[in-house]
Amino acid sequence: MSSLKGGVGKTTVTLGLASAAFSRGLRTLVVDFDPQSDVSTGLAVSPEGFLNVADVLESPKEKTVRAAIAHSGWNDYHEGGTIDLMVGSPSSINFDGPHPSARDIWKLEEALAIVESEYDLVLIDCAPSLNALTRTAWAASDRVLVVAEPSLFAVAATDRALRAIEEIRRGVSPRLQPLGILINRTQPQSMEHQFRIRELREMFGPLVLTPQLPERPSLQQAQGAAKPVHMWPGEPSQEMAANFDTILDRVLRSAGMDAERGTGGPTAQATTVTD
Repeated sequence: MSSLKGGVGKTTVTLGLASAAFSRGLRTLVVDFDPQSDVSTGLAVSPEGFLNVADVLESPKEKTVRAAIAHSGWNDYHEGGTIDLMVGSPSSINFDGPHPSARDIWKLEEALAIVESEYDLVLIDCAPSLNALTRTAWAASDRVLVVAEPSLFAVAATDRALRAIEEIRRGVSPRLQPLGILINRTQPQSMEHQFRIRELREMFGPLVLTPQLPERPSLQQAQGAAKPVHMWPGEPSQEMAANFDTILDRVLRSAGMDAERGTGGPTAQATTVTD
């Protein structure tokens, strides 16, 4: 999941998609590629005793990669799905320079190639910039989900993100495609939000996904408690869970995978959430 504008909720979307995949029984790896490492907290993972993404970027060898992957605390809630995490670290900022080498850009792809056959889905929570970490995440991905808010700056930020994705597709990774634009934190009663949503649709057409995600405190409550939204009580949380189910269907269909079981491809579908 990606965005070139911070604070739009890409980590929230990553956790929501992870919850949908978990409830469906998919084997899912989440990669915490944001130096803030919030998705590691949301998945109930303590970094103690594990290596992390910074170690992987330093040396993407099998021993290092496997030592950086932890089982999420979500796995205690029910059997079936599996959620693992490549642990995040503030130290990953040291790898976020503006001019990454060709060798550096492929390091995450090299690391994921070691373990991708063990998963149905890989979700990468991205840094809110277009420096080395984001480019490295995109090079390792099949699809990029761009997260946007219905705000004054949404169109410009989304346009920058799509142009950057196309640049990476043309110059680095031909398989990379935008999955779509997910509008987050909408307030249906807000005339300003409705205007901005229309503006995004006029600009980007079918890339704007349905449903949009409304602002719901229950979603933040579930994530604050480090629990899947699909297991959080109340009608608002179940509404959000259904929204994430729909978005997950889009992710799986884009890879030609079975939307019910997440199977059908030889390797895991890798999706970056960006903003």
